[in-house]
Amino acid sequence: MHFDDRLATVLRHRAAGERAAKTQFRQLLDLLGERPQAGDPALKAAAYLRLIALAEVIPVADRAAIVGENGWRFRNPELVRWFGEAHPAIAGAALYRAQLTGEEWAELIPRLPIRARGFLRHRTDLPTGAIRVLDRLGVSDRALPVPSDMTRSDIGEDADSEPTDVGEPEPLILRPANENSQTAATQASADQQNDVNADGAGSVVPPVEEPAPPASREGTAGKPDDIRSLVERIESFRKARGPASQAHDAPTLPMAGLDEVQHRKPIDVFSFGTNSEGRIDWAEPDIAPMVVGTDLSQRRDGGQAGEDFASAFINRQPARSVPITLHGATAIEGDWIVDAAPRFTRSEGRFYGYVGRFRRAIATVDDRAQRGADRLRQLLHELRTPVNAMQGYAEVIQQQVFGPTPHEYRALAASIAGDSARILAGFDELDRLARLETGALDLEAGESDFANVVRAQLAQLQTVLGPRVARFDARLTDRPAPLALAQNEAEMLGWRVLATLAGATGAGENLSLTLALDGEQVTLRAQLPTKLAGAEDVFSSDVRSGGSTLSSGIFGAGFSLRLARAEARAAGGELAREENELVLSLPLLTGAETLPSPADAPDRAAG
Repeated sequence: MHFDDRLATVLRHRAAGERAAKTQFRQLLDLLGERPQAGDPALKAAAYLRLIALAEVIPVADRAAIVGENGWRFRNPELVRWFGEAHPAIAGAALYRAQLTGEEWAELIPRLPIRARGFLRHRTDLPTGAIRVLDRLGVSDRALPVPSDMTRSDIGEDADSEPTDVGEPEPLILRPANENSQTAATQASADQQNDVNADGAGSVVPPVEEPAPPASREGTAGKPDDIRSLVERIESFRKARGPASQAHDAPTLPMAGLDEVQHRKPIDVFSFGTNSEGRIDWAEPDIAPMVVGTDLSQRRDGGQAGEDFASAFINRQPARSVPITLHGATAIEGDWIVDAAPRFTRSEGRFYGYVGRFRRAIATVDDRAQRGADRLRQLLHELRTPVNAMQGYAEVIQQQVFGPTPHEYRALAASIAGDSARILAGFDELDRLARLETGALDLEAGESDFANVVRAQLAQLQTVLGPRVARFDARLTDRPAPLALAQNEAEMLGWRVLATLAGATGAGENLSLTLALDGEQVTLRAQLPTKLAGAEDVFSSDVRSGGSTLSSGIFGAGFSLRLARAEARAAGGELAREENELVLSLPLLTGAETLPSPADAPDRAAG
């Protein structure tokens, strides 16, 4: 196996002088310029930090010349973006040299600084996707118009010749009269960037300082005379664009505010009006472009949204709380409620449309809870699959289905199978709670004696609490407490309450418990253990059994009690906290009364 350690080798050396710094700068560009590959992120970060350090040694003009050389590969979008934030002379050279795919350009261009996007307009070899992104962002040529009171000779060009082309895509360079002075032009551009700022759409902000007074209109590129000419061109361009912006306004693109519009506050209500054909012909100014032209008089497919309004429209009747679904822009798409009234002319009584308001259809609490429960159940369904697979493979190893297995592996497999079973049990409890709280699950009907259930379960729990010198001081009714629940449902509810309390009981702690019949219901009152009594809300407490063999679930006492409360409510009862007691109330099963015999009817006896 071969490892690419070239980057680490380059970073291992220190550049002692400017010449060594330039050499290392070229080496890092050549290595980082390759397409992004898997590697040590820390090593790449160190390479970019070294480039920053070398920038303090190498002048801007020399770095721009190195970046513009053709002897190294430049296919890394990360490096292109990094150079796009550098000095404009360097950014222009980098964007002129970069060779990316259309998808990479389309993703990179919106992330470039505004001033760097305009450099790409000087390239003629960009992919179609990149050009579309530039057009959408409103990036145009950065060249400045020549003022009407200036000639080409004023800016260093021959009036009878074509403008001299330059080697680098720098928009602010002056056109030198000497064809061999390309380097001087680049240097002049770098010197002037500290005095001017440019954006990607072609707007340029003039320097704050007063320009040097022109000594003469005749001169070569790079002299104060040409600086004065450049400033005049900038000012002329600003005046041609329209009203001047304030001195401290940041430059913007024509489409720079679209993201803010798309992410603005959702629309909850708006007014509208329709014509005599039922089409919206007026709406509030911010909404009008999105809804004008929508036909409200047509019946929707399936007779759902819009049918009531269509019926009201045909009969020219007011529409009250009519549901309608709008399609189109994100801001107005969705379900709405419409209240509208017909309009008639005063003179002739002729119908000429509706006027009213749209308001968002707000989902009820039950609807939101139902959707949340559905999402939870879907998530649990997806989680059960891998847990079932782990449990199945663990059981295969434990049972040595594929051959002899060492005892140590069998013990590990048994532990994994047990953990998987507990996880699946927790999933079942989550699913049961979600379905009970949304009314999607009803407890199994039947007949059971809750007094016998509590009596049997307390006997089991007392044997477990004995070694801890803890117990329930129970006073139970001698009468039966029949419930309209199946035996397994009653046992599950009773165990969930009693086992949770027993699991939270500390050593030497005695809890008082009473079970009594109270009219048409049976009431179980149990003293809260110290751990649960200190909780502000026992139904959200995270108290656990703490290593005890008693456990009513894997999510803690609070979840178990919340599930028990949901089961009690599904059975027509309630589970609540009253000071330091937990009270479970369930309705008793009432027997059918014997109907009177016809012979015993009063009218027959009287007859």
